[in-house]
Amino acid sequence: MSYKLNKKLIDLVPYDPITGTYDIRLDANESCFDLTPELREKICRSIAEVSFNRYPDCLALRPTKAFSELYGVPEELISAGNGSDELISIISSCFFEAGDTIVNVSNDFSMYEFYAQLYEVNVATYQKEEDLTIDPDKLIAFCREKGAKGLIFSNPCNPTSLGLDREAVRKIITSLDGCLVILDEAYMDFWDQSILSEAGKYDNLIILKTCSKAIGLAAVRFGFAIAGRTITNAIRAAKSPYNNDSVAQTIVSVMLSEKEWLKQCRDTIVANTRELYKGILALNEKYSCFERIYEPCTNFVFIKTPDFEKIYTFLLDNSIAIRKFRGYIRITAGTAEENRRVLAVLDEYFRK
Repeated sequence: MSYKLNKKLIDLVPYDPITGTYDIRLDANESCFDLTPELREKICRSIAEVSFNRYPDCLALRPTKAFSELYGVPEELISAGNGSDELISIISSCFFEAGDTIVNVSNDFSMYEFYAQLYEVNVATYQKEEDLTIDPDKLIAFCREKGAKGLIFSNPCNPTSLGLDREAVRKIITSLDGCLVILDEAYMDFWDQSILSEAGKYDNLIILKTCSKAIGLAAVRFGFAIAGRTITNAIRAAKSPYNNDSVAQTIVSVMLSEKEWLKQCRDTIVANTRELYKGILALNEKYSCFERIYEPCTNFVFIKTPDFEKIYTFLLDNSIAIRKFRGYIRITAGTAEENRRVLAVLDEYFRK
């Protein structure tokens, strides 16, 4: 007898990122800063002390402590994961049962819906306003109408680059009794509306943080979930016992302790994003080439354009990778020189 995949798997296709080598990569919202030689040496010295024949610390206490000291969050409210993706998977599979409904929002991180559907959780999608903003009252009403057991969204949002202020987020959390709110603050390091310090106040809130953006460790795969004690204990119990390897824990512990370096990188990325945004505005004033340019509170610029496919291809042909969506393009802020190059190539495209 031949084995057949079940209906959850039969139509799945592997994640397909941009492959190939490009001079400039502005497609994945990574930090434009690699580690300095001094930081590499410091990390290498720490890795040399790892006992490779021993299992890693199952609670990742050293990086958790470093995260706690960097962000001012109690250690007992923090769970470490193999990137935010693993934490989203754990939450989707363990905090909801088959047939439950979780609400996501349109134009948001695609993996929220992917993991929910993989674990047979129903997904109801709230449609944002025409300008891609979220109306908190409408979102609350939508969750109640759908009998949602959960709500998940990023703030600031990937890919739109827009955000909700603290008061709006607090209103959503406190208005949804019995509904778990999963708030992904992956890009909040570039904005000032975090409610991370309030995570322990709510019994229906999980905040996700990543090391792949402002921290600049996309290669390491490390993320954190911050929640009240009951939820934190549940996450720690449900996750794989050795989900964060010792090498990754060592690297993250070192990097999260580099507060001044991280602040300098963050400030420069914010400044570079503003300059990229201004440059794109100037192109639009010159050529009237875009339908809309969204003012970002992230490390990327989101643009509405019917030429999304042509622009994307033209940039690839010039060894610059960005991200395309139907009707939109997303450009991560790079170094000052990378930004100048992408603006020059865009100018060449529209001049032609």
